[in-house]
Amino acid sequence: MKRFISIALLLSYLMSSSSFSQDKPPVLTGPYMGQKPPGLVAEPFAPGTISKEGWEIEGVFAPGMSEFYYTTRGADGKKIIVIGFREHNNVWTKYLEFPRQGEVTFSPDGKRMHMADGYKDRLGDGWSERQTLGPMFDREDWGIMRLSASEKETYVFDDYKSGDVLRISRIQNGKRTKPQKMSSNFNTGKWTAHPFIAPDESYLIWDSERPEGFGNSDLYISFRQTDGSWGPAINMGEDINSDKWDAYASVTPDGKFILFNRGIDDDGNVDIYWADAKIIEELRTE
Repeated sequence: MKRFISIALLLSYLMSSSSFSQDKPPVLTGPYMGQKPPGLVAEPFAPGTISKEGWEIEGVFAPGMSEFYYTTRGADGKKIIVIGFREHNNVWTKYLEFPRQGEVTFSPDGKRMHMADGYKDRLGDGWSERQTLGPMFDREDWGIMRLSASEKETYVFDDYKSGDVLRISRIQNGKRTKPQKMSSNFNTGKWTAHPFIAPDESYLIWDSERPEGFGNSDLYISFRQTDGSWGPAINMGEDINSDKWDAYASVTPDGKFILFNRGIDDDGNVDIYWADAKIIEELRTE
């Protein structure tokens, strides 16, 4: 009898311990997945819920601000998946999961989900099957990770098979131009990648490792000049960048915040960070 009681007590203790806890995740309510908006200094986004121990990257809100997507590893620790949250009646819940086939971005009108050299279009309350952008982009000698689109349907994307460079393609006279390698303003340094073009094309953000940086890949910004050219690359500074890997920036569709990836340690722990997008206007005046 005593042995039975001891076993029962032991099981009760183990089931109540943190290692066996089945606590439900917190309910996320309100704008920005219920998170308190950050200041100009970057901080983790949704710590303990989205940004936690492990590999959480490529956080992005869809236009309308009622959907949030990020990339992580599946339960087996190997499969890479995209998870989508949706807000309904002020509550955020997971509604979608699919294998990643390119880094997710959105057209400014929210009707298209870009995924490298492919895309999905809005279909009612969901998305179409992934389709290709065509032979101009679906090339074996290019390696597109992220493609960003403006309101004018200008595409800016990275190409890791050509030495980590950024390319640009515009619509001219109703036709899409062949993607061209961008200038040395952008294609200087190592690991140049993950561009984000503003919907109005007033600025472009990307990441690169350069000698003047903070130690690893940093976020840079270039502003469109009055003559239509791109200005110099500006390091986004110590409030955004760190001595770790900082990359894959996007600006929320309402223009208020920047989200990006940050490496936390050398064991593969990467989190999503965010900061007030006012830093963009501060850098514009420098």
